[in-house]
Amino acid sequence: MHQTVTKPVDSTRRWWVLAIVVAAQFMFGVDAFIVNVAIPTIAVDLHATPAQIESVIAIYLIAYATLVVTGGRLGDIHGTKNVFLAGVLGFTAASLWCGLAQSGMELIVARLAQGATAALMVPQVLATLHLLFTDESRNRAFGIYGIVLGLAGAAGFLLGGLLVTIDLAHTGWRSVFFVNVPSGLVIALAAWRVMPTAPRRSGTRLDIKGSVVLFAGLLCLIGPLLFGHDVGWAPLLWAVTGSGAVILAAFVKLEHAVARGGGMPLIDLTLLADAAFLRGLGAAFFFFAANLSFYLVMTLFMQRGLKIPPLSAGLAFVPLALAFVVASRHSGARARHRGTKVLIEGCALQIAGLAALACVADFVDAPTPTELALVMIIFGYGQGLVMAPLSGAVLSTVKPVAAGSASGMYGTTAQIGNAAGVAAIGAVFFAVESLQSARAGFLASLALFAALIMISAAFLSWMRRAPA
Repeated sequence: MHQTVTKPVDSTRRWWVLAIVVAAQFMFGVDAFIVNVAIPTIAVDLHATPAQIESVIAIYLIAYATLVVTGGRLGDIHGTKNVFLAGVLGFTAASLWCGLAQSGMELIVARLAQGATAALMVPQVLATLHLLFTDESRNRAFGIYGIVLGLAGAAGFLLGGLLVTIDLAHTGWRSVFFVNVPSGLVIALAAWRVMPTAPRRSGTRLDIKGSVVLFAGLLCLIGPLLFGHDVGWAPLLWAVTGSGAVILAAFVKLEHAVARGGGMPLIDLTLLADAAFLRGLGAAFFFFAANLSFYLVMTLFMQRGLKIPPLSAGLAFVPLALAFVVASRHSGARARHRGTKVLIEGCALQIAGLAALACVADFVDAPTPTELALVMIIFGYGQGLVMAPLSGAVLSTVKPVAAGSASGMYGTTAQIGNAAGVAAIGAVFFAVESLQSARAGFLASLALFAALIMISAAFLSWMRRAPA
């Protein structure tokens, strides 16, 4: 295969490249949270059903999760710069489409496109950092990347509430998507002028069939949870869920067939024999199932149940996000000395935060944003203790030669967990809300969050006992 010669990159230029790719990662991170604050307003304006509200978030995650490994391989085949530019421009165009959507269903399709293009853009960020920072500056570069990643959550909540409240140019909630357009164009132009051309890897091939089958299986498995409330949980939904499980089982067989045929499967099949790694993936799935779904339910409770305005609701999340960043900075060193015990302690702290939230919601008639923010700090700090070192703990038993594939499987599992949590717990919230109240739906959701985090902690404990 044709090899592209890489131009030398001086130290000044590579820091500019760092700023460009981290800005793209920041835009992606902000987008994951900014929609949560705007979702109640979107639902009213577009007359969206509960299923459509959940789908706006979940379909984005499913598209990203199933295509992110393919996006990484496309970077190997066509060069990280080319695929990064295609991803940024595609993400920008999809964001514009989201902002122009006239119905709930159109917004869902646009969000699918947004997730798919994000899967092209995001894998090139870490690939570029690996390429450019191979000396003593590497830790500093990845430290900057981690801080920006953590701050994206706080920025998303704050910016979402602010944009919906100020109603910029009378665009309302649409501005939360429109804001990506100038940002994306500036990032693309800067990348085109500054970003170096990386060498292409010969012999890398795509597993298109695997990507399509995985996407179809996940959609069938999670989709019924999204639309069950709208159609009264018709028996057909359970048949679709069953077909999703069958398709995912067929996906594993397909990957074995691809490997036997000399191709490159979407997943590294040798990792399926690593008990500790698989148990770690289980811990990650249940942890992330209680991640974005928490922010969705919390937003719905504040805006629909307590009638808290979008800006105040967004501001209530900022202390949580800052506590998350502080905990993330501390947890890495602690995890290196104490291993998964730190993660299990973080899970316990999250559960304590959820219990405190339940007490506030149950015993205070109309809790203020400040009261909720102070209690959510506990949950945010516990979440930061777990999320930052979780990937390192899960990947700790993986051989270096399989690190890339294992990282892709971890990232995919995390986003599938996010999507499944939004679908399942969102469905519970809306079902209980329709029967009783938003407060009752919130309390039921908190119980489920606690159960998911307990299961994650159990997997972490089980992972420690896996045979070498």
